[in-house]
Formats: sequence, structure tokens, C-alpha cells
Amino acid sequence: MSASPGNGIPVFLRRTVTQAFNPQLGFAFLADLPTLDLDPPKRASRSPKASAAKTPKAVPATQAPLMDAEAMARALEAHADYKVQRRLKPCLQWPGEAHSGVKTILVLDTETTGLDQTKEKIIELALLRVSVDTETGLPVGPVQVYDGLEDPGKPIPPEIVAITGIEDAQVQGQALDEARIAELMQGVDVVIAHNAGFDRPFVEARLPAFAGLAWACSFADIDWKAQGRGSAKLESLAAELGLFYDAHRAEMDCHALLAVLAAPLPKAGADATQTGLAHLLYAAGNPSYRLSATNAPFEAKDLLKARGYRWNGDQRVWATRLNDDAALHTEFDWLRQQVYAGRHAAVQVEQMDAKTKYSSRSGHTVYQQL
Repeated sequence: MSASPGNGIPVFLRRTVTQAFNPQLGFAFLADLPTLDLDPPKRASRSPKASAAKTPKAVPATQAPLMDAEAMARALEAHADYKVQRRLKPCLQWPGEAHSGVKTILVLDTETTGLDQTKEKIIELALLRVSVDTETGLPVGPVQVYDGLEDPGKPIPPEIVAITGIEDAQVQGQALDEARIAELMQGVDVVIAHNAGFDRPFVEARLPAFAGLAWACSFADIDWKAQGRGSAKLESLAAELGLFYDAHRAEMDCHALLAVLAAPLPKAGADATQTGLAHLLYAAGNPSYRLSATNAPFEAKDLLKARGYRWNGDQRVWATRLNDDAALHTEFDWLRQQVYAGRHAAVQVEQMDAKTKYSSRSGHTVYQQL
């Protein structure tokens, strides 16, 4: 800074500023950045013409260069520091054609007045009927859609309205189209729901013909934690694929589930292209088991809980579900060593096929000596 020229205002000299490239910030400062001389300000002109000449003209918004939204999304996706979410667009025509090696599925979802199937009612039912190529595990051909509302005969609780957006006025006088639903059920190999243990009892109570179909559960029949997913919630699974949607309406939940299950599983083992649909078709074709740790010692409760067993208050027993024979026999060995410590024990095993699994009906029950 130089001495004052006599008017009391200091003058800053121009100096050369140098700064090396900063690799963390990703840019360098200019090498010859001048400082400013704080000269006395000049009196502004009072001429309207002079003021107008110095005022920059605004650029209309319509003239601003616009970048295509998809191009911007692709640019962000190419950068390791960004993830892009796209709105889910329902697919009503999947590539390919249905040939002899296909299975027909119904993707199903319900909205209800509450959680207790003995007291609450369905207010919305949605179905997607589509063929699945058994070789690729991918949907093929057209998707047939049904989405219907039904009057539950009582007011919809405010908390359900808040979740679903379905109000009393929308369902008043409405009824499910049973003829259309029966048409879509014809020839179906597997019904798939995300939490079939909830949906199946509701649907069978309203439409008993569903009891004669095989069911699979995309929530319970796929070990999403082992697949590297942080949550098995449908919205989270869709988000992992870069998709978002307006959840908690039955039809959109069905479209989201079909999109999730049509994608390859993150850890599909030797078959890296295996989809969630392929996994569920396999699960539906094989029995599963409900294993109860009958008369387990009280001190083993923490071990059982950590292992994934759940306490059944009605039967007063710790129980778990197992998806195949190999898992069942592995569990026998674990119980023998860790819970019963080699003592004599007989555990209850309920075998269920896809026509009883997730229903309120019991399977075939036996006792296994350990």
C-alpha cells in the first residue's frame, strides 16, 4: 500500500499474484491477478441517457440456452460422485414374444382399511398379468392391467387416507370387477406380491378362488440383505435401480415391483443374469418350511433372535422360515449345537407348498428328533 496522495485515501498498488495448481480444488488461481487502486470515486452522472447506456439489458428467459434433461442426467451419471433418479414409466409391452418356455404370473397389490385381515377390508386391488421367459427370467409381451376400487362399507381411517390418498367419496358405491379378475386368473402359474403374508389373506377372504393358486413373496422369498440391499422395502429397491414413483397406490406399486424383479439380482451366483422373477418362480416350485424351536431353553432367546427367529406369542415358541431342504438341515445342526447343546429335543416342522404358503391355512406338520 502506498502513501496517501493527500486526500486521505490509501492507494493499493498492482502486484503480481501467483498460486500453484491446487489438486484438491481442481483449479489454479490466475497468475497475474491485479489488485485494485481505491481511487476516489467519480461523481455519477445525472444524465438519464448516460444511466440508461450503462444499464445492461435483461436477457429473456426464452433466449437462455437450455440443456435437454436426459442429456444432463447422462452427464451426471458419467460422474462417480452422482447418482440419478428417474421417474418410473410403467412398461405395458416388454420386448420378445411368449413361446412354450414361459410362465404366466400375476403381480398383485392391495390397499386396505387397516392391517387386521379379520376386521379390515380391501379398498383397492391391482393386478398385472404378464408372461415370463423361463430361460431369461424376463417379462415378454403385453402386460394386462386391472385396477379397481371397492367400498369397504365403513369410513376409511384418516391415517389410511394420508398414506394412499383414497377417500370415502372415491370408493362410495364401487365394487371389484370379479368377472375381469377371474379372467386374468385363468392359467396363472404364480401370484407374486411384495409381502404376500399381508395381501394373501385379504384377497382370499374377498375372492376365495385365489386360494387355488400358487403364491410367492418378493419380500420374504428373496434374501435382499444377502443381495447387498440395505432395505427390502419396495421404494428402496426401486431407488437402487435409479427409479422413483408415487408409492402407496396399488397399480403403481405393481409396476414398480415388476421393474425391480425384471432386473438381474446383484448377487445371482453362477448365473449372473438371474432375475428376481426367475428366483421367485424357482421358489414357488419348491416347498418351504416353518421351523419352530419347540421347548427351547429360555437362555437361548437372544441367540434365536439374532439368528432371525421370531417369537409367536400365541404358540409361545420361537420360529423361522426356511426356503429349501438344504437350509432346513443346516438349521437342524445349528439348533442341536447352539440351542439344545446336544440334549434330546423334538422340533416342529411345518412343510408348505406355494398353495398354502403365506395363507392363513396350515401346511403338513411333523416333528423332527435332533
